[in-house]
Amino acid sequence: MPATGIALVTEPETSIQAEEPAPFIEEVTNLYDRIASRAFEIFEGNGGLGGHDLDNWLRAEAEFFHPLHIGVSESPEAFTVRADVPGFKEKDLEIDVEPRRVTIAGKRETTKESNGKKIIYSETCSDRILRFVDLPAAVVVKKAKSTVKDGVLELSLPKVVPDKQGEAKPQAG
Repeated sequence: MPATGIALVTEPETSIQAEEPAPFIEEVTNLYDRIASRAFEIFEGNGGLGGHDLDNWLRAEAEFFHPLHIGVSESPEAFTVRADVPGFKEKDLEIDVEPRRVTIAGKRETTKESNGKKIIYSETCSDRILRFVDLPAAVVVKKAKSTVKDGVLELSLPKVVPDKQGEAKPQAG
């Protein structure tokens, strides 16, 4: 498995445990609740002015997630996904590839030192990223490759092509 932790998802889970949610689901639920709470704080801070729900939500979300700029290109054989991930190392990223969707998630650990100095002003950026990319055609999940270089994640996703009978098959190569 590559160092970026590409989790190759070939089929959806068939059994779901109802007793205890998966850690990822718990984390997403927790983040959703925190974003919703912050969006409501922004709403209240604006005097409860209605009609700005989406703006409040997006502003709150931006406080929790680093914006992830994505580019998707296509050749006859494959899709290439490039994402700017400045400050994130391969070990900080988790990539899930499904036949028609890619999920890029990341969390980096940073330590802040004040060295006994009084902080007058400080801007910080979120240490989390999360992005879902829907693909216009199916890809061969097991042949997905990733690299991270100079703050750019690049995914190579070979397409599934139909054979002469219309059946999907992996691209040769």
